[in-house]
Amino acid sequence: MTIPDAPVGHCQGKTAPGAVQWDGAVNAWHIAGEVFRMGRREWLTETGWQQAYDGGIRTVIDLRNPDEIRRRNTDPRVSPETLAAFDVVHAPTEDPGNSEFRELCVPYLNHPASYADNARIFPEKLAAVFKAVAEARGGVVIHCSAGRDRSGMIAAMLQDLAGAGESAIATGYEHAVRGINEHHRVSGVPHPHERYLPEDELAPLLESRLDSLLGFVRRVRAVEFLRHNGVTDAELTAVLAKLGR
Repeated sequence: MTIPDAPVGHCQGKTAPGAVQWDGAVNAWHIAGEVFRMGRREWLTETGWQQAYDGGIRTVIDLRNPDEIRRRNTDPRVSPETLAAFDVVHAPTEDPGNSEFRELCVPYLNHPASYADNARIFPEKLAAVFKAVAEARGGVVIHCSAGRDRSGMIAAMLQDLAGAGESAIATGYEHAVRGINEHHRVSGVPHPHERYLPEDELAPLLESRLDSLLGFVRRVRAVEFLRHNGVTDAELTAVLAKLGR
């Protein structure tokens, strides 16, 4: 199956290569090959789900914890028949009840400086995400809540596997940071912990985040990490195929 090139979308008022315009999707981006990322899936409209289907998506991998998965009153209605066309795999990257994790990630995983600790504390959970990608039917979209940090951690590892290089990995994360920041600007539902940041506030925070992100990529070494934590060579080959390698 071949997925067409992702359409160009908008990020901070400008077009951004790799942005995906499924109707209703927030912070949706192409990672590589048949693999995409986005914010919570409940934001997609009926039309958005059909667009994802037409683009080859058949599997949704949800990185959220069980208590996060719910429909909000502001979410669009989507028919059960439309949703039934997709396999939804729940593969949380963390256990929020873990005391060490809670001390390191307050109020939640919200900075790449904590990615290495997340991988250290929950290696089997991260490996399970990649096993899910390997087993996925058709194209894959991976999402968390905002589409920034849990998705960003997995996307950085996927890009590393795909041989994207540090510049492309950093650009992908910057798009996600700016994408959810723009959502905070236009959303009618205030976030309990975050707000829209103007450029003079966002830029220095983004610089720090990118330094931490690349430090994580260099440290974790995706292939070695995954093999060490039970991902087989056959599964790695399947992941690489999804990434177009």
